[in-house]
Order: sequence, then C-alpha cells, then structure tokens
Amino acid sequence: MEALQPLAVMRDQLLGLAASFFALIPNLLLGIVALVVTWGAARLSVRLVDRFLVHEHARVSLRAAAATLTRTGAWTLGLLIAATLIFPNLTPTKLLAGLGLGTIAIGLAFQDIFENFLAGLLILLREPMQIGDDIECQDVRGRVEEITIRDSYIRQRSGELILVPNSFLYKNPVRVLTDKPQRRIELVVGVGYGEDVARAREVIRSAFAGLKTPDQTHDIDVFASSFSESSIDFIVRWWAGSTPVEELRSRDEVAEAVKSALDQAGIEIPFPYRTLTFKDPLRVRQDPDTPEAPS
Repeated sequence: MEALQPLAVMRDQLLGLAASFFALIPNLLLGIVALVVTWGAARLSVRLVDRFLVHEHARVSLRAAAATLTRTGAWTLGLLIAATLIFPNLTPTKLLAGLGLGTIAIGLAFQDIFENFLAGLLILLREPMQIGDDIECQDVRGRVEEITIRDSYIRQRSGELILVPNSFLYKNPVRVLTDKPQRRIELVVGVGYGEDVARAREVIRSAFAGLKTPDQTHDIDVFASSFSESSIDFIVRWWAGSTPVEELRSRDEVAEAVKSALDQAGIEIPFPYRTLTFKDPLRVRQDPDTPEAPS
C-alpha cells in the first residue's frame, strides 16, 4: 500500500493539471482571437498612418519610422490584452508594473540603442536635413543618402559610405550646406603695399563682369580687411550654388578672373618675403673667379 501512495499522488497531480488545462482552453481561445484582432488592427493602423503621411507629402524615411512605431504600439497593447485574457489572475496593474520594471532594465542595457532611436525620430520629425543634402559635422562631410531610426547613411565626397549614429548628428552642430539653392562664398585676395587700395578694389570688383557661376543679382562685396606680412588683404564675397562642386567651380572661375584682372592692371600680387636685419655689419667677400664689374 505504501508503494502505491506515490503513484496516487502523481495521478492526482496529473489529473489536476489536465483539469486546469481544459479549464484554460476558453481563455486560450480568447487570447488567440485577441492576437488575430491585434494582427488585423496593426496592419490597418499602419495603412492609415502611411496614407495620412503620403497625403501630407512626408518623407519615405519618416513614413517607415511611423509605421514601425504604430506596429510596435499595436502589438504591445494586443499582447497585454491577450495575456490578461489567458491568465485571469494577471491583472492589468501587475502587467504594467512588470512592464515598467522590464522597460527600465532594457533601457539600462540598451541605452545607446534607445538614444539613437530617439535621436533618429527627432531628426525625422524636425526635418533639419533632407535626403540629398550635403552636410558637415566635425570630421563627417558628405551627402545624406538615407536616414533610418538608428543611423544615417552619409556618402563622403571621396566615395566612401559612412554609417553615422543619429545621436552623433543630434548632439553636435551640423552644417547643412545645401539647405538653400545658393550660399555666399568668400575668397581672400592680397595686393602689394605699394598699390592704390581704392583702385585695387575696383579692379577686383570689375573682374566679376561676365562670369557664369557667381549670381550677378546679388552684390559683390570687396572689403580691405587686414594688413598681413607682405600684402593688404581683401575679403571678396559673392553668391553661387550651394553644393561643394558648385563652390569649387565658382572659386576656380573667380580666382582666375581676379588674377587676370590684377595682372592686366599692373597691380602686384606679392609673394611672401622677409627682411633680415643683422646686429653687426657683414663683410662681403667677392669670389676670385668672378670678374669685377666695370666701373
């Protein structure tokens, strides 16, 4: 009889588990129905959000981010409802408390990932830069090819592709060079100290006549700005295309035209030189092989 007592206990436990399982079947069916409804609701919500953003002419990257957030929110809510239906003793308060503790743990473990996620979302919402813009951020210089939730794809001017974390772009100053079709370009031109400043200014300004890359509808600024070691420096400013290639072409055209105009006017563009002063007089010795100059 004593040998049969453990078997009886095991039988009672198995019967109890079976009874609990069969009693749980209606809840499982309700949970499955809730998951199916969640699946449909998630797809419908994503479509509605995408249609709204298309109507508002939102960027493709922003639409993708909104779809991900909508889908994640719908499935989170659906899983909570399904868990509550399957396990009646698991109240919404307990679920939210457990979810809060889990969120804190996950946040601490994946802090960098969530930081880049939030930064990417803010960049997409604020639209400080567009796909195709040329930007500069510290050592990163290039054209924006794609902006995702976590990182941005920057094509450098030398051809390499750089994946930049969004938090890096959000925390540091970013120069968006192509935010406008045109931007002002600056060039420093030096003339000799013996030249007339007013005449040199007019010659430099006249060099812009007939050039293609500078925008002639804007004023051409020519200012005498500083006294350097061997020249008086002028700051020359004009407006041209904002892309790096357009800037280089415009600089090349303007530099060539200014050099030619100053040469034709006989205005010196000095080379750097130094005057050496010695404390004691120097004796000049003539090479014996060098013939003396006639007196």
